[in-house]
Amino acid sequence: MACRPLVSVYSEKGETTGTAVKMPAVFQAPIRPDIVGSVHMDMLKNGRQPYAVSTKAGHQTSAESWGTGRAVARIPRVSGGGTNRSGQGAFGNMCRHGRMFAPTKTWRRWHRRINVNQRRYAICSAIAATGIPALVMAKGHCIEEVPEIPLVLTDKVQTLTKTKEAVGVLRKLKLWREIEKVKSTRRFRAGKGKMRNRRRIQRRGPVIIYSQDNGICRAFRNIPGVTLISVDRLNLLKIAPGGHVGRLCVWTESAFKKLDSIYGTWKKASEQKTDYNLPMPKMTNCDLSRLLCSDEIQKALRPPKKGVSRRVLKRNPLKSIAVLSKLNPYAVVEKKLAKLVEKQQKRKRLELLDAKRGQSKYGFRHGYYRLVGVEDIGLATVDTTACGGKSRPREPVTKAPSTKERREKKGKKDDA
Repeated sequence: MACRPLVSVYSEKGETTGTAVKMPAVFQAPIRPDIVGSVHMDMLKNGRQPYAVSTKAGHQTSAESWGTGRAVARIPRVSGGGTNRSGQGAFGNMCRHGRMFAPTKTWRRWHRRINVNQRRYAICSAIAATGIPALVMAKGHCIEEVPEIPLVLTDKVQTLTKTKEAVGVLRKLKLWREIEKVKSTRRFRAGKGKMRNRRRIQRRGPVIIYSQDNGICRAFRNIPGVTLISVDRLNLLKIAPGGHVGRLCVWTESAFKKLDSIYGTWKKASEQKTDYNLPMPKMTNCDLSRLLCSDEIQKALRPPKKGVSRRVLKRNPLKSIAVLSKLNPYAVVEKKLAKLVEKQQKRKRLELLDAKRGQSKYGFRHGYYRLVGVEDIGLATVDTTACGGKSRPREPVTKAPSTKERREKKGKKDDA
């Protein structure tokens, strides 16, 4: 909210007149973009006109379903013959020349009722947002060279009748850059609106709010992007177009002074609205960092905890040998001994099986221990011809003759 007590008044030449006006209380009203957006949407709906398709559309034909048993869909079909139209599907929204799904009706709920207090809350929020330069710049307006926000001009501007004079005022106030930006955004509309007398669209420029029309509307009406509105008939659709607060507003001095009588102050009710006063803000101080650093809140807070204890993840010692070794250092030795005992027992079982099958200590079990008997180291030679056990004797593997040997053998047979 704008908290400056006084606002300077500028002449049509862009110079300060030396006078200042009191900032109206409406500029300190709470800014509620949610209320502005919802009220703006409902106000847009109230400008719609009812429309509907014809109740006969899609049903102006004689069509009847063929029923079941003919291996076709049960959609109604055009009767008759001798033309490609006969037998075609009709009536359904999936059919060619059929009706639309859920045909529109004129008794749809087109308009919305808006609470009067809610509508006034929205316009107060929109006016308060126009006095904050950050919100005006966020809306996209070029106000880097504008002398002051909100911008107040003398009432002499209301007597201008020539567009040339109005352009000179905008140039002196450094607002012509905003007009050039609007002119550069003029383009063709996307969609069917091009066929409906609204071919071109453009951005919104400044809105000029006056108290009396002594020629000001005629002077500014032909400048692209400029909107003129009386202070007695402020419209949310003009102050916050699109439901977004922060439009650039240029006030005349008399219109600026009228705001207190229209919307009132917290000490005095409105003179033009029955039993109405400005909405109260939810927070008197919206600076959150200043609130948190205040002495009142800091005294109520507990001192910060310096010793932070981190939670350690508990691991299962039965799954992790590292954790088990911390609990029982001898567990590593036990595990190695257990593996060694298991290996010895497995070896004994294999020797026992080989003895039952009549094989030597290192037999041809699974092809792992094929050893040639050596006398000096005490290893027995395997007797493959005895066949005393259950294992079969293996046939000797002979090497396949090479191509050269086959040719030589074939040549000897031919000579014989």
